[in-house]
Amino acid sequence: MFERLTDRLSDVFKTLAGRGILTEANISDAMRDVRRALLEADVSYPVAKEFVATVRKACLGEKVLKSIAPGQQAIKVVQDELERLLGESNVPLDLDGKPSVIMLVGLHGSGKTTTASKLALHIRDKLGHKPMLVAGDLYRPAAIDQLTILGQELDIPVYSDREAKDVARIAVAGRNKALDDGCDVVIVDTAGRLQIDTGLVKELVDIKRRVQPREILLVADAALGQEAVSVAEHFDEALGITGIVLTKLDGDARGGAALSMRQVTGRPIKFVGLGERATDFDAFHPDRMASRILGMGDVVGLVERASEQIEEDEAREMEEKFLRNSFGFDDFLTQLGRIRKMGGIMSLLDMLPGMGKLKGQLNVDERQFSRIEGIICSMTPDERRRPESLDQSRRRRIARGSGVDLMAVNQLVRQFEDMRKMMSRMGKMMGGGGTGMPSMDPGAAGAALPGSGFGFGGGGRGPRSAKAKKDKRKKNKRRR
Repeated sequence: MFERLTDRLSDVFKTLAGRGILTEANISDAMRDVRRALLEADVSYPVAKEFVATVRKACLGEKVLKSIAPGQQAIKVVQDELERLLGESNVPLDLDGKPSVIMLVGLHGSGKTTTASKLALHIRDKLGHKPMLVAGDLYRPAAIDQLTILGQELDIPVYSDREAKDVARIAVAGRNKALDDGCDVVIVDTAGRLQIDTGLVKELVDIKRRVQPREILLVADAALGQEAVSVAEHFDEALGITGIVLTKLDGDARGGAALSMRQVTGRPIKFVGLGERATDFDAFHPDRMASRILGMGDVVGLVERASEQIEEDEAREMEEKFLRNSFGFDDFLTQLGRIRKMGGIMSLLDMLPGMGKLKGQLNVDERQFSRIEGIICSMTPDERRRPESLDQSRRRRIARGSGVDLMAVNQLVRQFEDMRKMMSRMGKMMGGGGTGMPSMDPGAAGAALPGSGFGFGGGGRGPRSAKAKKDKRKKNKRRR
């Protein structure tokens, strides 16, 4: 979502970092570009104006101008101010109460029902509570069915009453049912409208009065831009919201709402929705988001994602396999599944410092992973354990079984062997007291991804370029 803003800010910082001395003139030029980048990203004008004024004042202070690296110090000022704008620190849920009631509100289409299920899963699996969902949207067709199905898929209880017409009464009954069933958190999904109206506000105020929620979370579509800020102000004025959940941060919208809503409403962004899956939901950390916007990645978030999928013993076993060069296709399938659960390769690249621009060079098409899985699943267990046993007759059989041509199988096996050798060398370097991992250019990164010939980007020994083929034809002609 923030790619365009990140690119614009990176250009500004590159200019600042390249200056040995900062003056009022070049700081003013840089701040003008920063303001333009924020406005293009749909940040509200008052917020952008205040942000630039604060940064400009700090950059003109003695601490920056007289530092050893004033350009780098100015970048740090921008990062600190961006973190302050986003909220400075994560604000956890208030789950006091027996049970604690969380009420979700928002406009129609913002993703409240899906968010309710994601939040319930997060509360159960990461916070250790026992949640219950309450279907309080009586107006949208199939809203109750949708929540019921999501609850069944995640094994989370759902309370609904298809005959009742009083939403507040349903919420009270759901809270009582949660008490009887031993659930300590109740999440009430409410109806939305295309716009805020008197009927909607009255209904939500009645629910708030009857169930006394500890949290009233506004679910806001980040793609709404500056309109989302206005919506947040209206809901806060009517209900006194306690926090914001930004949805659809995986889209291509400009993301200005995320930078404006905290500043305008004074309410913290508590969670963000990052995709369609139930696990594509994270607590919002302003410092990490600021770091990603500035192209500095989110290593802490990456480590957290990895630790959720990989146990320490498994990581040690995998390391030993790399060192022994015994990493097989079964291991690769396992890692492939984990990468998918962590959000996919493109999502992980976003979290690595300085790797955002590499995505365009790799041209990763993650849909082709399914094709690779088909090839691997057409191998016998012994072939998956020992890729070196794959002679041409076996490869032809695998190609027929997976519905691809022989060249695709050859390419996958060849690149897999290249990857095993490279990882083995890197492991021995680090284990043998080397200075660290070797630098990896986009080509080398592509070589580490088996199947780059399927659209995973350059590198390795994938299909030759037109120039390489032409050079080879000339060479063969000279030999003849």
